[in-house]
Amino acid sequence: MAGCVNVRGIDKGCRRTWGWSSTDQKQAAPVRVTNLTEEELKTVFKRFATNGDGRLSKQELKDAFNSLGSRFSTWRAWRVLCHADANGDGYISENELDGLVKYCVKHDYAKK
Repeated sequence: MAGCVNVRGIDKGCRRTWGWSSTDQKQAAPVRVTNLTEEELKTVFKRFATNGDGRLSKQELKDAFNSLGSRFSTWRAWRVLCHADANGDGYISENELDGLVKYCVKHDYAKK
């Protein structure tokens, strides 16, 4: 396992980056949903904006990514806030939703 980190990040051959299989765990890892269209993905995220303010908080993003099968939903929510939160208020608003979807398409959460 020596040499797992290189100058560009984690080496692709590093065992820490390998996916989990059902034989490695008592139950299978969640299946990630990747066959959604961009409009369907927007609908999923809007469904998780539960407090009625029209914005997605970090917790709401975490819940949405968890429903999409992300194994690291907390990390994914933080990363999407870094990429899509244009005004830096810590929320994804309606006008920032396209940036969120663009991030999701880039990371294979929807059809391209």
